[in-house]
This record gives sequence, structure tokens and C-alpha cells, in this order.
Amino acid sequence: MSTAVFAGLDKFKDFGLLVLRLGLGVAFVLHGYPKMLGGPERWEQLGQVMDLVGIRFYPVVWGFLAAFAELGGGILMILGLLFRPAALLLFATMCMATAFHISKGDPFSGWAHPFEMAAVFFGLLLLGPGRLSVDGK
Repeated sequence: MSTAVFAGLDKFKDFGLLVLRLGLGVAFVLHGYPKMLGGPERWEQLGQVMDLVGIRFYPVVWGFLAAFAELGGGILMILGLLFRPAALLLFATMCMATAFHISKGDPFSGWAHPFEMAAVFFGLLLLGPGRLSVDGK
């Protein structure tokens, strides 16, 4: 098909970004909420992943930050508020999740999801939230 057929869709770019933000935001709120509720024991477990990059101190703090990045980042995605910092935090969190699954020897199916999400969040970091967002106002 010719690109001219799709040229009219450019006017829906901001709506497309809104759909991405809402879908990803809800998904990450649902991922992060149980991790936040898990408390210090769960946060410590999450934070131990930082050992992969040589950070062995305060695993509870790092785990809390990862859970908060998912929950808080999801909320910020939905709103399009502080969008680029949220995308950066979610990108970093997904990079660590990918590294964790690879270090465990998981097959591609085990680390594909966080790897894909890292790529999506990096792309969104570059694109921005679009006009249909708090940051876009």
C-alpha cells in the first residue's frame, strides 16, 4: 500500500500516544501495586537485583524504588505528568528486570516482556506524552 493511504492518520498521533499511555499506565499500576503492598520483605527481594551491577547496599530502598517506579510511573503515564522522568525510571526498571531474567538463565520467553517494555519506554521517552496530557498543556 502506498504511504499516502496512511498519511491522514498523522492527525491521530496524540490520540495514539494517549492510548499507549493509558494501556501501559494501567498495566504498570497493576504490576507495581502488589509490590508496594509487599512491604520491606518484598522490596528487599526486588532490590537484590541491583547486585547484578555491583550495588549491594540498601536492597530494601532499591526494591522500594523499583516498586514505586512501576506504581507511580504508571500513574504518571496515565496522566502524562512528569512523563519523561517516569518513562526514564520505567526504562531503567525494565532494563534491570531484563538483566535479572537473563542472569537466571531464563529463555527468551522469560525476559522478552521486560526487554520489550524497556524498548517501549525508551521510545516514549524520546516521543514525549503528546498534547493530550498534563505535560502537553
